[in-house]
Amino acid sequence: MDKKIGGLASGAVTLIVTLIVFSAMFTNPYTPEGHEGYVFEQPRVWGNGGFQGAVRGPGNYGFAIWRNRAINVDFRPQTINEDFKILARDDLNVTFRFQGVFKVNEGTIQDVVEKYGGQVWYKRFVKEPFRSFVRDSVQVYDSREIKTKREVIANQVQTKLTHHLQGTPFVLVKLVVGNIDYPKAVAEAVEKKLAAEQELEKKAIEKKIAVKNAEIRVEEAKGIAQAQKIINTTLTKNYLQHEAINAQLQMADSPNHTTVYIPSGTNGIPLVYDSKK
Repeated sequence: MDKKIGGLASGAVTLIVTLIVFSAMFTNPYTPEGHEGYVFEQPRVWGNGGFQGAVRGPGNYGFAIWRNRAINVDFRPQTINEDFKILARDDLNVTFRFQGVFKVNEGTIQDVVEKYGGQVWYKRFVKEPFRSFVRDSVQVYDSREIKTKREVIANQVQTKLTHHLQGTPFVLVKLVVGNIDYPKAVAEAVEKKLAAEQELEKKAIEKKIAVKNAEIRVEEAKGIAQAQKIINTTLTKNYLQHEAINAQLQMADSPNHTTVYIPSGTNGIPLVYDSKK
């Protein structure tokens, strides 16, 4: 009985060991969604090793004897930010960010891994040329021009970078210049300039208003002078006596009249003094 139990235990151990060895000999590399996998065989006692095939995720390469592995590279469009602090033509540092959207062409995983570094393709092949193109395009402008030339700079860098990527698995989808920040002294100077320009505009408007008001007053003075001239030529002694008599008649007819004593001549008509005599 003990021999039977011992035999069964020994058989179970042997089976487990066999399964472990068998499972260790077989691999089935997996590639996640949005990635492509570069399947390679690690060197062993026999066999050539190296590239075995490609997998487009999500999926497995399939069971294989011994040591197959996969290098998975993300083929989805990726937004990569690069921050810059560049000395402009007028020797002022300008800080800003470039945002580039890159993608890898499908079916190129073998070239991506063997020629461009696989998962680090951007750092190895794109990063430094990209930064160099940005510096070259920015340093030809004064610091204050950079903000107004933002689209021009982006187009220049995109043209250079697109040319650099020709014939490779990589594509530049989009390039954008982010926020541009000037040194504190420059920012304060720009703010003062804007404030001064606004003040000048305000003064110009006030001047226009003052000129217009002066023109109005001149016209009013001309009108008064003209009126006085007309009055002086038409206001005769007889006319004034006529107006005075009418005023007396109106007061006499009023129920609440007041007696007014006015110097008059022998004819009973109010006297009119002529200052020119």
